[in-house]
Amino acid sequence: MTETRKLAAILVSDVVGYSRLTSTDEDRILARLRTLRSDLIDPTIAVHHGRVVKRTGDGAIVEFRSVVDAVACAIEVQGAMLERNAEVAPDKRIEFRIGIHLGDVVEESDGDLMGEGVNIAARLQSVAKPGGICISDDAYRQVRSRLDLQVTDLGAVPLKNISEPMRVYSLEVNAPAEARPARPAEGVQSAPKTRGYVAPYFAPIAAVLVLVAAAGGWYFLGGRLTKPAPAPRLSIVVLPFANLSGDASQDYLGDVLTEELTTSLSRLPDTFVVSRTTAFAYRGKAEDVKAIGKELGVRYALEGSTQKSGSRIRVTAQLIDAETGAHLWADQFDANQGDMLDMQDEIVTRLAHSLQIQLTAVEASRVNRTHPENADAEELAMQCEAGYLRWGVMPSAAQPAFALCERALEIDGRNVRALSILAIRSQVGVINFISDDTKDELRKADEMSARALALDPNNYFTHYARALFLSYGRPDEAIAEAERAHALNPSFLATYIALASANLSAGHAEKAVEYVESALRLSPRDPLAYAFLRTKGLGLFALGRYEEASEAYRQSLAVNPELQDGYAMLTASLAMMGRDDDAREMLRRYLALPAGVKSIAQYKTRQPYDSPFLRELNDRVDQGLRKAGMPEV
Repeated sequence: MTETRKLAAILVSDVVGYSRLTSTDEDRILARLRTLRSDLIDPTIAVHHGRVVKRTGDGAIVEFRSVVDAVACAIEVQGAMLERNAEVAPDKRIEFRIGIHLGDVVEESDGDLMGEGVNIAARLQSVAKPGGICISDDAYRQVRSRLDLQVTDLGAVPLKNISEPMRVYSLEVNAPAEARPARPAEGVQSAPKTRGYVAPYFAPIAAVLVLVAAAGGWYFLGGRLTKPAPAPRLSIVVLPFANLSGDASQDYLGDVLTEELTTSLSRLPDTFVVSRTTAFAYRGKAEDVKAIGKELGVRYALEGSTQKSGSRIRVTAQLIDAETGAHLWADQFDANQGDMLDMQDEIVTRLAHSLQIQLTAVEASRVNRTHPENADAEELAMQCEAGYLRWGVMPSAAQPAFALCERALEIDGRNVRALSILAIRSQVGVINFISDDTKDELRKADEMSARALALDPNNYFTHYARALFLSYGRPDEAIAEAERAHALNPSFLATYIALASANLSAGHAEKAVEYVESALRLSPRDPLAYAFLRTKGLGLFALGRYEEASEAYRQSLAVNPELQDGYAMLTASLAMMGRDDDAREMLRRYLALPAGVKSIAQYKTRQPYDSPFLRELNDRVDQGLRKAGMPEV
C-alpha cells in the first residue's frame, strides 16, 4: 500500500454525551445530526478547503491545508451551534468538542490519515469543554496573531497515550479577545500572554459572508462569529405543507404547492425567499417557527396544509412572524385540482396584502402560465415532480417517479410538467453514464424541452431544462435560457448549475466557479450540493487548478457516491497533479464501477460536448485518464 508522509492541520470533532442523547430519542438526534452535517458542518468545511477524512458516527476527522483554515472553520461551527442551542433545553442540546493540531501524518492511498498528528488532535478534542476548541502549541503559533477572541493557556496538559505533556490553548468562542493564562500546573512555566487582533487574512471571508447575511444568512467578521444581521423585512420561508387527508399517496400535493408558492413569492419585488430545498429539510419535524426563523435569518414563515376529496382540494395557509411566533394572517382556499395555479395566485395576493405589498407590484410579478389540459395527466405529473423534488442526493431513487411522468405523457403529450422533468432525466442519464446511447438521450432532451417551452414559455423549470441541454454545444443560447429561468424563479438555486454549465461551455470557467460557489453559500442544505460541487470541480479543472478540482470531486462523491463521472474526473485531476499512485488507485475504483466504461475510446463516446472549449477540456480529461493508466480500447 502506498503511503505519503506530510505535515497537515488536523481537526477532530465529537458530540458531547452522544450515548446519553441517543438513548432518550435516537431517531430525532440522528435526524438533527444529519441536518447539522448537511446545512452547517459540511458546507463550512468546504468553504475553508477542508477534506473529511473519516466520519466516526458522532464526529469526524478533517484535514485542512492550513491551521488558519482549520481554526476559522471550528470557530464558525461552534459559534453557529451557540446560536442554535440558545433556545434548546440543556439536556437536549447537541454540543461539539473540537481539537486541532498541526503535525506529521501518514496518508494512505485511499486518502485515510494515520499517525501521531491525528492521535494528538483526537486527545485535544477529549480535553475541550462542551462547545469549546482546544489547539496545540504548534497550531497556536500559526494563528495567535489572527484571533479576535479570548484565548486561555491551559499550560502543559497530559494527553492519553501521548508520551509527554503538551501545551494546550482553549479558544473561548463567545468571549471578547483577551488572553487569560490559567494558573500553570506546579513546576510548569506558563507561556506569555497573547492578545489577538483582526488579521488581514479574514477580510475577504468577512466581505463574502456579509453579502450572504444580507440575504438572510450568517456573517462573520475577523474569523469570529458575529450576531446575525436583522432579517430583511420581506424575508420568508415557505415550510412544507402538511397532508391532512390521512393518505400518504397525497403527500405530493403539499410538495408541489410548496414549490409553486416559493416560486411565486420569489418574484415579488424586494423579497428574499428561502430556497425550496432548504425549506424541505424541515419536512415532518416539530420545529419551533421562531427557531427556524432564527436559523434561516428570515422574518416570516408561511405554513399550511392540503386536503383532497375527489377532484376538490382544500388548502389552509397561515403567515407567522418568525421573530415573535405571532400568527399574522390565516385563510382557507378551495378549488378543483386543475385550478391550482389560480389558487396559488390567490394565496400570494392575500399574503402580499397582509405584508403590505402594493397590489400593482403583485400583479407585475405574475407571469402567464399555461394551464394543464388533462387533469389526470397533471396529477400524475405532480406526483412525478414530488418524487423528483425528494430524490435528494441519489438519482436512482427518482426512477419510479419518472415512470409517472411517462404515464402522464401517454395520457397527454402536451403536459409541460412531465416534458420538462423527463428532459432533465435524459440529461442525468448522460452526465452520470446511466445510458449507453448518449446521442439518443440528448435527442430526447432536445425534443422534450423544446416542446415544453413552446407550450409554456413562462415556466422556469422548462427554461432550466432547456439551458442544460443547450450547454452541450450552444453556449450563448444556454446562457440566455439560464438567465430567463433565474429571472422567473430566483429562489430555484439549481439555475446556478445551468448558469455555470452554460458559461463553462462558452469558455468562462472562472465565472462558472463563481456561480456554483454562490449557490453553495446561499443554500448549504441543498440536496443538489453534489451537483454544485461537480460543476465547480469541472470549472477548476478547466482553469488548471487540479488540486482544488480534486477536492471538489471528493466532496461531491462524499455526498453522492452514485456520481460515476466524479470518479473519472477525480482520477484525471490526481493524474494532472502528478499524484500518479493515487490516480492509479482511483482509476482502479472507477473501472470496477458498474458503468461499463473500460477504455479511453469508450469514455469519449460518453462525452457528447460540442463547444470548442468543452472539446479541449475533454481532451485534457482524456490525457489525465491516459496518464493514470486507462487503456485506449
